[in-house]
Amino acid sequence: MEIKYAKKFEKRFKKLSPKMKKSVIDVVERFTKNPHDKVLCNHPLKGSLEGRRAMSVTGDMRIVFREYDDYVLVLMLDVGIHNQVYS
Repeated sequence: MEIKYAKKFEKRFKKLSPKMKKSVIDVVERFTKNPHDKVLCNHPLKGSLEGRRAMSVTGDMRIVFREYDDYVLVLMLDVGIHNQVYS
C-alpha cells in the first residue's frame, strides 16, 4: 500500500496538538496493516463526498481519504473534527 497526503491534510495535521498527531500517526499505521480493521470504522461517505471514505481517529476526529485499486494507493485528503471534514 502506497499512501500519499494532500496539501489540505498536511496543513490541518500541522495544526493538531502533539497528542492528536500521535493518535493520527497510530491510526494510519494500523490502517496500513489492515484497512478493514473494525477499530478504524472505515466507511464510505455519501452525498457530496461520495467516492471518498472516512475512518475514526478519536470520538470526533476523522480522516477522509480516497482509495484506488483496492488499497494499492491511498490518498489522505483531510483530517479534523467531524464538522471540519464533512463540510
